[in-house]
Amino acid sequence: MPATILVVEDEPAIQALIEVNLRRAGHEVILAADAESARRQVQAALPDMVLLDWMLPGMSGIDFARQLRGDSRTRQLPIIMLTARAEERDKIEGLEIGADDYVTKPFSPRELTARIKAVLRRHAPQSTEDAVELGGLRLDPVTHRITDGRDEISLGPTEFRLLHFLMTHPERVHSRSQLLDQVWGDHVFVEERTVDVHIRRLRAALEATHHDGLIQTVRGSGYRFSAA
Repeated sequence: MPATILVVEDEPAIQALIEVNLRRAGHEVILAADAESARRQVQAALPDMVLLDWMLPGMSGIDFARQLRGDSRTRQLPIIMLTARAEERDKIEGLEIGADDYVTKPFSPRELTARIKAVLRRHAPQSTEDAVELGGLRLDPVTHRITDGRDEISLGPTEFRLLHFLMTHPERVHSRSQLLDQVWGDHVFVEERTVDVHIRRLRAALEATHHDGLIQTVRGSGYRFSAA
């Protein structure tokens, strides 16, 4: 599935090259030329990933990355550093502040796209196009189809995203607020009980193929997908 990627890069030619290739790969791209603009973008809506240039006007990329890692809301946000600084000590510094990967300039668009896919697969598997098979269900985010091996299961768009997230994070308990952030987006303001409504709809859709039991309620905590 497409991811929303914030590109923080002050060189227009590099920014345009990255934007074209990410959009070609199906991602939504948000652009910022400095850390302050990027901070406002992150405050407005949390992206799925940040591509962050080390050398920026004003606050450096490395200092902005430290800010992101120091905030509970953005602590787990995937970050890939982009920089012309190729020395080992620079790479170590970038990784030690919490960057998930480090890409040196010049880089090939294909390499960058592959690195992005690898980081998203680790942090946000629901943002990739990989099909998921678990508990007798197969969910394909590309074709937007869910099957149990024989029959196709019809879901609304919100229930599809909810099931996709739960299937890509099996056995983990997610609170209502966590599901709202991950499935609806942290910039969407809806009641936490909205999650319960969509869980009921999801279970009802899975009931015909006897897969509704895969969606478990953990009293006082939230919901999980369990194929155990």
